[in-house]
Amino acid sequence: MAAELFPAKKLASISPTAVQQYQQQNFSNNNNIQGCNWQGLYPTIRERNAVMFNNELMADIHFVVGPPGGTQRVPGHKYVLAVGSSVFHAMFYGELAEDKDEIRIPDVEPASFLAMLKYIYCDEIDLCADTVLATLYAAKKYIVPHLARACVNFLETSLSARNACVLLSQSCLFEEPDLTQRCWEVIDAQAELALRSEGFCDIDAQTLESILRRETLNAKEMVVLEAALSWAEAECHRQELQPSIENKRLVLGKNIYLIRIPAMALDDFANGVAQSGVLTLNETNNIFLWYTAAKKPELKFVCKPRKGLTPQRCHRFQSCAYRSNQWRYRGRCDSIQFAVDKRVFIAGFGLYGSSCGSAEYQTKIELKRQGVTLGVAINKYFSDGSSNTFPVFFEHPVQIEPDTFYTASVVLDGNELSYFGQEGMTEVQCGKVTFQFQCSSDSTNGTGVQGGQIPELIFYA
Repeated sequence: MAAELFPAKKLASISPTAVQQYQQQNFSNNNNIQGCNWQGLYPTIRERNAVMFNNELMADIHFVVGPPGGTQRVPGHKYVLAVGSSVFHAMFYGELAEDKDEIRIPDVEPASFLAMLKYIYCDEIDLCADTVLATLYAAKKYIVPHLARACVNFLETSLSARNACVLLSQSCLFEEPDLTQRCWEVIDAQAELALRSEGFCDIDAQTLESILRRETLNAKEMVVLEAALSWAEAECHRQELQPSIENKRLVLGKNIYLIRIPAMALDDFANGVAQSGVLTLNETNNIFLWYTAAKKPELKFVCKPRKGLTPQRCHRFQSCAYRSNQWRYRGRCDSIQFAVDKRVFIAGFGLYGSSCGSAEYQTKIELKRQGVTLGVAINKYFSDGSSNTFPVFFEHPVQIEPDTFYTASVVLDGNELSYFGQEGMTEVQCGKVTFQFQCSSDSTNGTGVQGGQIPELIFYA
């Protein structure tokens, strides 16, 4: 009865190696206790209780955990389990209490079931990336809220573009709105990385639809189309269909019309989508007419471009100036360290330009954390001679975690009579995000907190 209180759902697959490692740690526990006064070896009730974890000693219930072909028999103690979970209490002491000596639980992975029991018996939370989703499922099924919250915190900490789409799907299943919101923040800001991730092809159709509908997705529509077709190919394999264009359209269904093909550049459409075979001849003809004709045909596709995210700018100087001689560059590095109190995504830097008329600059921008390069871009930008800042972007926004210092660096090549910042601030409030700045040892060209280059950080939050 109680094993069905939480409906079985498909979870992300768990690495067999990770499961084996976890089982080796936890299955061989305390089954060989010797002596008649082992209780005297442990001074606290918590330690004595922990001895019973995965122990046949005094076990009055057994669980056969896992799907057929991958089961594990786990001993349990009804009193301990009932104290730790209201579901176990109902299972063993409620009006519909189980009278079996063995209970089968086919929808929970053995490693994750053991992780839950370890928390119930030992008050220890032992999570790893390969099993945390399945552990969250077990904690939700057996209503162990503190363990569930720990799982969600773990997932939020490890969230990245690589796993955001899969976690979005699971967070909706588990009804975790905070985790869902964090997933959307990553997917919106790093949309192209998320859409190209391996896990994107594993999401369910409902999650695919929600992503394709997303107005704030920061991605070129061609990337969205390519991702949808990759998902469709994987879905064809799941349904044992040949991954033909016709079958891809079949499994995508109406989701194809959520891809904003008419919002693409005409060159991208003509040289890419129109020749891919993914559209019918009538659809291709109508979209060409929509681009070129004064009287546009009605289309099933969404025609307006996505709004994307609006970038914010953290300006760290209160004024700027220029020297009557010059600010020398000559291959040297201008650098500053910064930290934030909330997760943000650095899209690029705002840089000063020439103070004596228009000029072009070549630049290399870089973001590091503890010496490890997270993002680098080589670009050109044109300055008009004003004291304005000019944006230079990374190919993809870089995820920045709170309470850790990162190093922003730039190497400039161009007119050496340029603006530079003055009256720098050590702390800047930008909306709901607080930036802190400190000098960087990488800076070899005079930039620091009080003055210099890299006046702006361009970010999404």
